Amino acid sequence: MHVLGILDHGAGGDRLDRIVDRTVDRLTQEGRVGVIRYDATIADGMHAHEPTAVGGDVIYDLGADGDWTATGTGMDVADALDQLTPTCDYAVVVGVDDLRYPKLVVGSSDDEADGVIAAVDTPDELDVDAVITHLEATEPHETLESLVDRVKRSPQADRSGAIATFTGRVRAKDDADDARTQYLEFEKYEGVADERMAALETDLETRDGVFEVELYHRTGVVADGEDIVFVVILAGHREEAFRTVEDGINRLKDEVPLFKKEVTADDEFWVHDQS
Repeated sequence: MHVLGILDHGAGGDRLDRIVDRTVDRLTQEGRVGVIRYDATIADGMHAHEPTAVGGDVIYDLGADGDWTATGTGMDVADALDQLTPTCDYAVVVGVDDLRYPKLVVGSSDDEADGVIAAVDTPDELDVDAVITHLEATEPHETLESLVDRVKRSPQADRSGAIATFTGRVRAKDDADDARTQYLEFEKYEGVADERMAALETDLETRDGVFEVELYHRTGVVADGEDIVFVVILAGHREEAFRTVEDGINRLKDEVPLFKKEVTADDEFWVHDQS
């Protein structure tokens, strides 16, 4: 699922709403769209599924109860994105400044280093097709559930008796006395990492009894306790599934050029071992 943030930098609510509407309407021509709105003025009693005037297939309104949490639901922006991912092709997140995904700014913006892909003052200035092109060239948001759902839709799913998965996450410490890892930052060798990942998936799928392979590795900053990498295997039997999961993660680490920086409470350094 590709994620687009839309921010109001002094444009005012009406212009923001019209640009959000236009963007969502265009995205619905390409696939299923989820909308997440954060509004600090939402009063107690607003529910996560309460509809707004915005279009889209699924809508979450997140109010100011805690850290972008819809009142009474315990849901934050990250939770809402995870819930949308298995069933939506796109998500539009309105009003969240520190989103790690591409952003469209309504109003002034002179900062192009924070993921801003366009800044417009009026709906007429918005080139939605260009935004979509840029959006689809960026890393999508995936979850283990979305990848499992994808392999279950395989044409060969009727022949499958096993799905095996691996999830790699940020480990805070190796030993009790270690300085705590605050986050890892991953960079990929552009133009090579994606090709190697796709080639590895194809190679693993040639094995007898293996029907579908999904590999996913996040880039950018991944905080302590967050998921980094997923391997999902659809196979005829558990033996092929388990063996291919192990080979998949080992070969991903050996063959896909991903570079890791570790930031601890005391230090930061690039780790020579890939991913």
